Amino acid sequence: MRPGSTQAGLIQRDRERLWHPYAPASPDLPLWEVEAADGVRLRLRGEDGECHEVVDAMSSWWSAIHGYRHPVLDAAAKRQLDNFSHVMFGGLTHAPAVELAEHLVEMAPAAAGRPGLERVFLADSGSVAVEVALKLAVQFQTACGRPSRQRFLSIRGGYHGDTFAAMGVCDPVDGMHSAFPGLLAGNVFAPRPPAAASATTEAVQAWATEVAALAEEHHEGLAAIIVEPVLQGAGGMYSYPAECLRELRLTADRFGLLLIFDEIATGFGRTGELFAAGHAGVVPDIMCVGKALTGGYLSLAAMLCTAGVAATVSNSEAGALLHGPTFMGNPLACAVANASLGLIGDGGWRTDVARISSGLESGLAPAGELGAVRDVRTIGAVGVIELHDAVDVTAVTAAAVRRGVWVRPFRNLVYTMPPYISTAADIAQATAGMVGAVTEVHEAGAHDLAVAGRGGAA
Repeated sequence: MRPGSTQAGLIQRDRERLWHPYAPASPDLPLWEVEAADGVRLRLRGEDGECHEVVDAMSSWWSAIHGYRHPVLDAAAKRQLDNFSHVMFGGLTHAPAVELAEHLVEMAPAAAGRPGLERVFLADSGSVAVEVALKLAVQFQTACGRPSRQRFLSIRGGYHGDTFAAMGVCDPVDGMHSAFPGLLAGNVFAPRPPAAASATTEAVQAWATEVAALAEEHHEGLAAIIVEPVLQGAGGMYSYPAECLRELRLTADRFGLLLIFDEIATGFGRTGELFAAGHAGVVPDIMCVGKALTGGYLSLAAMLCTAGVAATVSNSEAGALLHGPTFMGNPLACAVANASLGLIGDGGWRTDVARISSGLESGLAPAGELGAVRDVRTIGAVGVIELHDAVDVTAVTAAAVRRGVWVRPFRNLVYTMPPYISTAADIAQATAGMVGAVTEVHEAGAHDLAVAGRGGAA
């Protein structure tokens, strides 16, 4: 902080110069400065000067799975800083990148009789990893003599990032297609799968038949199918049956399409399996990971693919995968990622996620009794309160902060993806804060509507 500046002055300086995600420049939305972060807690100070210690129920947008200032990750970063923090990856290599690739291949989904994911391309962020995956799929089809295969089959409700190709495979209505007409590819969208909580075998089969029909109709122009396995994240925190992934694998194989799993939000244990693909025992041809890869310390992502896909593109006329970020394979990020994967590799995350899942289920259950709430659901270390109407983001966020919880609602969802190190008490605080905030902000209005619907009867 500049000498003599005040907390409110710092936030005002932010408003004058910075542009925050999904917000106008100089927004009127409240801001809090983070003064400290440790474990699962943030110390925030608002414009009024009031300090709040809150449980970070968001894991910094789902990435800080080990919490803040973790000694193992801190030590890995310091060791690499003492060595070198960055070198270009063109024509050079280094131990952190090689070790990370080996870790990822060892951890990747596997199934008997199916080629495994053996080749790793390191990228800057999740969106970039998706861009690389889509480019690879198109290059693969061209190398196979099918250059007309330039489009993708996705499913409604999906979210894959904010860069152009990634936006193009996001939901065409709830995504950003309307803001960029003419710039996003005309991809093919199948219906959203049935909800996991209520799906029947018949509903899954009916959905699979419709997807297969779309693939058959458009396959001559399709390069791949891309989905978030089992859980759609920013598209609505929506979970669907694992059987749908098996049906997608069959459809992809039938029509010569690659199958891409976007595990950026779901990977590294979040849904209760190391990768969400594990719920179905399905191996994709291409997989993207990110977010929790470095435990939230640094931006890093990766695209994994089978050896066959890599060889086909490498032996084609292009002779290379046509992508190369400046900070590809950043040694500092790779070193921290290796430390993070080491923590995951000890297997303790399974106990952690099971504990969190149980706490979320019981702690969020009271929200189901609120008139403003449409649904309450959990999967692994993910808990969701879905409202009938749009969330008052400003009011709910402030109400949660007053209760010692940091959440970032969107659309009609108040949700949590807490760090895996969260204790039972941390989860109880987070869920009580979420339910309390929804009750304070939305329940009075819902009650008034309910009374009005009964003709004013008490």
